[in-house]
Amino acid sequence: MALVRPRLNDYYQLPFTQEKVDFAIPFLDEDIPLYLDPFLLWKSPSMQDNSLHTAITNSFNNLGYLVRKGKENEAVEILIQSSECSEVGLGTSKTRQGLRIGQQTAENILELFKIIPQIKESGFTHFEEIQLYVDNISKDRICDITCNFIKSFLIDYTIQQADELKIPIAKTPSLNIYDYKTNKYIEERDIYLPQNPETKEPVLFVPKRWLRYIPWINYDDYFENYFVKEIQNELITKKDRVSILNHNRHNYDIVQTYIIMKEKAFENCKNDPFFKPIPITSAKNKLTSIIKLPSGKTDNADRKYEDFVVQLMASLLYPNLDFAVDQSRTDSGAQIRDLIFYNNRSFDFLKDIYDDYGSRQIVMELKNVKSIEREHINQLNRYLTEQFGRFGIIITRNPLAKSMFKNTIDLWAGQRKCIITLTDEDLSMMVSVFESKQRHPIEVIKKKYIEFIRACPS
Repeated sequence: MALVRPRLNDYYQLPFTQEKVDFAIPFLDEDIPLYLDPFLLWKSPSMQDNSLHTAITNSFNNLGYLVRKGKENEAVEILIQSSECSEVGLGTSKTRQGLRIGQQTAENILELFKIIPQIKESGFTHFEEIQLYVDNISKDRICDITCNFIKSFLIDYTIQQADELKIPIAKTPSLNIYDYKTNKYIEERDIYLPQNPETKEPVLFVPKRWLRYIPWINYDDYFENYFVKEIQNELITKKDRVSILNHNRHNYDIVQTYIIMKEKAFENCKNDPFFKPIPITSAKNKLTSIIKLPSGKTDNADRKYEDFVVQLMASLLYPNLDFAVDQSRTDSGAQIRDLIFYNNRSFDFLKDIYDDYGSRQIVMELKNVKSIEREHINQLNRYLTEQFGRFGIIITRNPLAKSMFKNTIDLWAGQRKCIITLTDEDLSMMVSVFESKQRHPIEVIKKKYIEFIRACPS
């Protein structure tokens, strides 16, 4: 069954939501747009996290030791091998496969252990600093290097999580793992890990508490919030990245002042959630904007309606439904905006539609029209195939006319397809429930479903 933006748990039909698990649920066909930030391990109150940060730092600084001992080729090989970790699936790749750095970039990084006396003598405290000295190094490389140096831990963590959540595992014939004792990559065989069912590649889980969209120490923050304000006018006038990186290599103390500033502000460094619901005030404002919009396409009202509804529904239904994606499709010459949610059966009603209609994902079609016509219902009906199951929702402005409601009843009677509608009034009720925090807004959808089923022939 082809799912939209499938995740590991969706493929195996495991009923847990992102909110309920400790790790980032991997996508099967693309990366998660987050990165493991080693600074979060450094600032963590957990001794385990601190120890892992020490291991990462020592492993990276060992590359400098190899350089000093005349083993630069060995250091280059280790660094290149550390620069890509496809098993964790973090970043922006649409294929879950990335590329390692080249030899020249590796040599540029290792050169820091030669040309900067303080690094040559003491190494790094936060190896993320390399972003401030070397071009073509950014958050994805920092993340991959970090993951590779603690891959042994991530394997144990993944096995534990898979066991607790009953996630299927399979034998991985071999995996290269960085050995902290020997400071070399070794091959481990016959490790049992979750696998990507499409590629058969092993999958590693990463704790949510370590993930950020942008690492705490990064070039853009350094440039915008420190360099431009404190350094540029005094010491350098060029703003191009290469000039600034070159300037940093010759002015170690300036970079360290920035690092100390970031360390002092550590309490502001927090992991980024996958999804953060909009505040109640924002939800009420979105609803007000929706109600004020005219139906139809005048002044892009249809587009505004869709944008407001997408933002509102993703928040109202969280955490019962994980938001998958909003997408546009063309059906019979009409451009249609859809909202798609993962159905993790986290609510009794959701389990019912999963069992009765095969709905592993729930599609909602957005229609800013005064009245729903037969063609609108047929458009969604054509979409309710094996991919989404036989349950769908039309979000529109007004209740269905009697003839259109009968049309949905006939679809249920003839094809066992269920199409319900949510109107402005229903959205208002959902926002009220959202504000009260006494119940879940999804109960409004459950209510509409029950009303529909009661109207169907027994």
